[in-house]
Amino acid sequence: MSRIAEISAFLFHNGETSVSDLAEKIGASLATIRRDLAQMETLGSVERVHGAARLAPSVKAETGHKAREDRNLAAKRAIAQRAYGLLTPGATILLDAGTTVLQLARQIRLMPLPLTVVTNGLAVAQELSDLPQVDVNILGGRLRPGHLSVVGPLAEAMLQGLWLDQAFIGASAVPSDGWITSFDADEARLNLTMSQRANRLTLLADHSKFGPRATYAVRQLAPGDTVITDLPPLCAADLGQSGVALLYPLPTGP
Repeated sequence: MSRIAEISAFLFHNGETSVSDLAEKIGASLATIRRDLAQMETLGSVERVHGAARLAPSVKAETGHKAREDRNLAAKRAIAQRAYGLLTPGATILLDAGTTVLQLARQIRLMPLPLTVVTNGLAVAQELSDLPQVDVNILGGRLRPGHLSVVGPLAEAMLQGLWLDQAFIGASAVPSDGWITSFDADEARLNLTMSQRANRLTLLADHSKFGPRATYAVRQLAPGDTVITDLPPLCAADLGQSGVALLYPLPTGP
C-alpha cells in the first residue's frame, strides 16, 4: 500500500487527525506527511485544518464507525435523549447501526426499560447485551467490519418475519427533497426493509446530515414519520409541511 493510500485509510477509520499523529502512525517524517497532504489537498481528497487533516466532504465514501461516532457528539446525545422519550415499555423496537442510534442505546443502558430490541449494529448489541430487561436480537448477514453493521439478503429475510412497533434509523445524508440516503447499497436496502416492518419510523439525524445526497436511496420521508434533529426549525420547515413530525432536543440548563 502506498503512503498516500495509508493516510487515506487511516483518516477513513479515525477521522480528523493531527499531522504529528499521522506522521507517527504512518512512520514518516512531518515534512513528508505535509508534502503528501498538500498533494492530496490539491487532488481534493483531504482538507487541512489547524495542524490536522480529514477526508474532504467531496470524497463520496462513508467514513468508518470510530470516526463518525465522535462527530457532533453533543448533538447526537441530545437527539438520543429526545428519542428515548418516545419509547414504550414492552415494545419491540429496531435500532440500526447508526452512530446517533448508538447514543439512543446508551440512553437505554442508563435508564433501562423492558424492551425487545432488534438490531444490525454490533456496537448497539454490545451496549445492551447485559441488561436483564432488554431482549437483544441480532440480525444475521454480511459484516461490514469498518462500520460494525450486518447487512445483506440474510438480514433482510430475517426482518420479513418480524413486526416492529418502532424503528429508529440514521442516515448518511438527507437532501432537501426528504429522501433518506446511504453510501452503501446493502445498508440502504436493509434500512428500507426496516421501515417497511415497523409501525412507526423515526429518523435520528443531526444538522450535518441535511443538504447533501448520498448515492443510494432508502426511501422518502412521508406523513406519519418522525424526524428528531437539531437542524434549525426554519431549515426544517419543508419537512414539517410534508406531514413529517419534527422533534427537537429538549433545552438544557437554566
